[in-house]
Amino acid sequence: MTGGPGVLAPDPLTLADVEDRARAVLAPEVYDFVAGGSGDESTLHANRTAFDRCHLVPRVLNGVETADTTTTLLGAASSMPVAVAPMAFHSVVHPDGEPAVSRAAAAAGIPFTAATLASRPLDELVPAGGELFLQLYWLRDRARTAWLIAEAERLGARALILTVDVPFMGRRLRDLRNGFAVPAHAAPVNLADTQRGAGQTVGGHAAAVIDPTLSWADLEWVRRRTRLPLVLKGVLDPADARRAVDLGADGLVVSNHGGRQLDGAVPSLFALPAIRDEVGDACELLLDSGVRGGTDVLRALALGASGVLLGRPVLWGLADGGESGVTGALRLLRTELEVSMALAGAPNVAAARRLGVRWAPGTDEREGS
Repeated sequence: MTGGPGVLAPDPLTLADVEDRARAVLAPEVYDFVAGGSGDESTLHANRTAFDRCHLVPRVLNGVETADTTTTLLGAASSMPVAVAPMAFHSVVHPDGEPAVSRAAAAAGIPFTAATLASRPLDELVPAGGELFLQLYWLRDRARTAWLIAEAERLGARALILTVDVPFMGRRLRDLRNGFAVPAHAAPVNLADTQRGAGQTVGGHAAAVIDPTLSWADLEWVRRRTRLPLVLKGVLDPADARRAVDLGADGLVVSNHGGRQLDGAVPSLFALPAIRDEVGDACELLLDSGVRGGTDVLRALALGASGVLLGRPVLWGLADGGESGVTGALRLLRTELEVSMALAGAPNVAAARRLGVRWAPGTDEREGS
């Protein structure tokens, strides 16, 4: 990539820089597929606004020269409180796809989440020396659902993450306007032959494979079939969080699917404190949707999260340079987190979770407190 004729663009200094580089190399419809949200994208933008309205209260005189970002997430050791979020169709962005991301995550020392709709076989996604989570959609093909659960255990996954906020795909207007369809090389190979859906629109593909009738009774079905920690992704209401824990969930991901499902849904960061208050220490809480830098990770910790799932910035790194691009993006994030923690007077993750937070004037305290 160049910054003009014969001039190399500078190395990225932020994850926003990585996105700019990715946008320069991706086809416009592919960039929109990754960047876009549903409807008018009000929730997509509100996710970022929520982070911008959340102000940390740093502590002083703690003698923090360097911050220790190491932690555990769902029982998996991690170099920082971050795991790669489950995302479909990586090969749309770069031909090396999910294996490149899993290797970069392993090298960075953070868990990688393999998605049901991955474009490469699960056996290729087990990072050498890395930690693996497996994301599960509730499929119309119940036998395939059971197979995926069994595969998670066979592959040594540390947790099973059941996505519960996609009975069907939200109306993603950028994709509809672009006529975006899943190319053959990125079709989800871990589904049965009749479900792979190359050439379908993303919404049409989801409608063909995802069962919209997922219920609390089905959660019990999943719980009975695995010994793995079970995590529900897509929880925003404290009452749902409580019920999930009562039915055996070991963790929750507070998420609005990155603004790609219900447009107008509460920003994930606003929903986090009330859910932590409701469940206490009964389960781990992860947050996703809108995380774009190390200070965002620190904000999530201060509001009660155990860590975050990182989505789009990983794909921007993949687009920019394959495995090395993801490695660079994760290195930037860790550097930002270390600096933010040190400046906030938090020597480690436990201290980060004790930091105070103040919301910008005008923030609804029922959402942001």
